[in-house]
Amino acid sequence: MLTLLRRAAPGFESQNPSAGWRPPQDVVWLDLLNPSREEETAVEAALGVELPTAEEMAQIEPSSRLYQENGATFMTASLLARSDSGPRAAPVTFVLAKGMLVTIRYDEFRAFSVFAERAPSAEVTSGVSALFGLLDAVVERLAEILEQTAESVQAASTAIFDRPKGQGFEALLTELARAQSVTSMTRTSLVSLARLLSFAALAQEIANDPECKAHLKSLQSDGQSLTEHAGFQSSHIAFLLDAALGLINIEQNGIIKIFSVMAVIFMPPTLVASIYGMNFHHMPELSSPWGYPAALGLMVISAILPIVWFRRRGWF
Repeated sequence: MLTLLRRAAPGFESQNPSAGWRPPQDVVWLDLLNPSREEETAVEAALGVELPTAEEMAQIEPSSRLYQENGATFMTASLLARSDSGPRAAPVTFVLAKGMLVTIRYDEFRAFSVFAERAPSAEVTSGVSALFGLLDAVVERLAEILEQTAESVQAASTAIFDRPKGQGFEALLTELARAQSVTSMTRTSLVSLARLLSFAALAQEIANDPECKAHLKSLQSDGQSLTEHAGFQSSHIAFLLDAALGLINIEQNGIIKIFSVMAVIFMPPTLVASIYGMNFHHMPELSSPWGYPAALGLMVISAILPIVWFRRRGWF
């Protein structure tokens, strides 16, 4: 699907490009979402550049992601998609060519939707301004994801250390694992975005404009601070996972300790009962009238003595 944004237009227009198609003169942004081969060919012919395929966008070599060709600047970054349900990192290519921005993507991104709603009133007058507006939305979205994850991590932290005794850890561990996954992918997106921003400074449209260079530097600073925050948050999640596993081990050790103490307490009475349950014909206490109460008393005493000993040692 191809949509385009014109300069000072009230919104986006859908296009069905075919052979011989040419973009309007006042276009500032062409957005290709899951494009067909026919749409790619039409845009390539109109701009005189070769757009990367989905396979080429997925490559991790910097030379395949960041390059200049035929006067156009190609920049590909892996961004976090579907962070609310099944988050994944998906590649997005930004192309600055002939004064317009071309984006190629094969997944939905919340940042694109936000900027698409904001663009008509944001005075997007060129491909560079569209690029910076879109990158601003991407950084804002990644910051929002980190904030949401931080809230869930804080809630999990409170639940771990203030939870009622005996409550299960399964839900907490699942939430922490999801938070760690989202944080890790967010940090990966920020690192990839940092490479894109560094390479964007080489684009002629940006290098010759002091205002664009200042905006680019601000984006780099924001990305760096978010990367550091994501690293700290990842360390915090790892600590909470270790703390949860430690508490699980403590509770399990407490349960094993109770069973061990009970086994030791009942071992002497069991020994006494076993001796007097052997039913040999010649047993001194067998015909004695006080044999039965004596055996019961001995069992009680043999059970009390370990309890007293454990109490004095602080084991029980």
